[in-house]
Parts: sequence; structure tokens; C-alpha cells
Amino acid sequence: MRLGIAADHGGFELKQRLAQELHQAGHVIHDFGAPELEPGDDYPDYVVPLARAVARGQVERGIAICGSGVGASVAANKVPGVRAGLVHDVYSAHQGVEDDDMNVLCLGGRVVGYEVARDLVDVFLEADFQGQERFRRRLAKIAALEAEE
Repeated sequence: MRLGIAADHGGFELKQRLAQELHQAGHVIHDFGAPELEPGDDYPDYVVPLARAVARGQVERGIAICGSGVGASVAANKVPGVRAGLVHDVYSAHQGVEDDDMNVLCLGGRVVGYEVARDLVDVFLEADFQGQERFRRRLAKIAALEAEE
């Protein structure tokens, strides 16, 4: 799968480790930064380009990481076509994709440890949108809101 990944200083270490393991697992990884640990950097500088790449189909899914994951989620969801979710549990990692067609997984680099993060990413990547009528109806309402705004 073509994946995008991005993180600020709060998620830098987790991003580096995940990107390396995902690449070794056979995924094509597009790293949107940060390219190096910079304690004063800002998550929108990395998360927004990642979100735009997801929305344009340049990558199939994205992983956005900041200290708590909240800022990454807020920034990613400002891009039309992105459905980002802040996830700390396995159920939400797959349910977000299956029901809500979540295409960006947001994680808190200071909140979840590496092993949990890896499990969440694996479940996120293995899940598929189920496409039931009620799920499509809800997504159409969100798309209409994005177009309206």
C-alpha cells in the first residue's frame, strides 16, 4: 500500500520507527516530515501536506502523529476529503475504516507506546470500508458540508 506519514517533534520518534517497519513490511512510504527532530516545529507544516496527498489519492492512507494526536487530527480534518480519526484502541482503528471510511489515522506519540501504535496501524491498514447504504448516506452528508463550507 502507498502510505503517507507525518509527525512533528511530539511524534517524531514514533514516526521514524513506524515508517521503517512499514517499509520493511513492503509498503511504499512517503514521509512528509519532519525530516529531523526539531523541538519548535509545528504539526500543520507536516500533517496538512500529508492530508492533501490522501485527499488527492497520491497515497492511499495516512498516519499523522503529534504529541497527543489531537492537533494532527484537527489539522488533517481541515482538508476536504480527509476523514481523520484520533485512535487509541483497536476497535476504533478498524471501525473507523469499516463504517466511516477513515483514511488518516492520528496517533499521540506521547500517549501510545510503540507496540500499541503498531497494532493500531496494522488494524487500520487491514480494514476495508464496508460501504453499506447508511454509511454512504452519512459520508454524503459530510461531503455536502465540505462543499458548502
